[in-house]
Amino acid sequence: MITPLGILAVNASAFVMVHLNEFRVGIAACAVVSGLVLNGLTAWWLLRMVSRNAPPLYREYRLWALGGSVLIVLLTAAAGGYLTYLGLRDPRRLPDALSVIVASFMILLPFAVSLAARRLAGIGGIIPVEEPAGRERSPRRSGGSSRTLT
Repeated sequence: MITPLGILAVNASAFVMVHLNEFRVGIAACAVVSGLVLNGLTAWWLLRMVSRNAPPLYREYRLWALGGSVLIVLLTAAAGGYLTYLGLRDPRRLPDALSVIVASFMILLPFAVSLAARRLAGIGGIIPVEEPAGRERSPRRSGGSSRTLT
């Protein structure tokens, strides 16, 4: 079972290497799309977390936060695609250090940002965990009394 899959993988890799100039643009485009998705989801999660944890600040600077997030996501995705394109310019020099570093950075960046944001927010960890029974946070009370006057 593994040997036929290995043979197919080797032949597919050899085909890509022979036609690397044709695949170069496609691989760079995939890097851009991947950067947009991964960084976009991370930015969306961060904006959502900020809107929950600091509503007045978020309301005041919402457009700036959205604009900055969009700009950062677009720049990082474009840079990842461009550097991937540059790294694939010579098939004799593969694996290229630039391509490996860029790919590693593009994979690790969303995780690092999410982890740092969770730590700053006091959430901790990467994977959200439900609180054990009896340890839930009590709901916040709005300012003002809940008593009614008769």
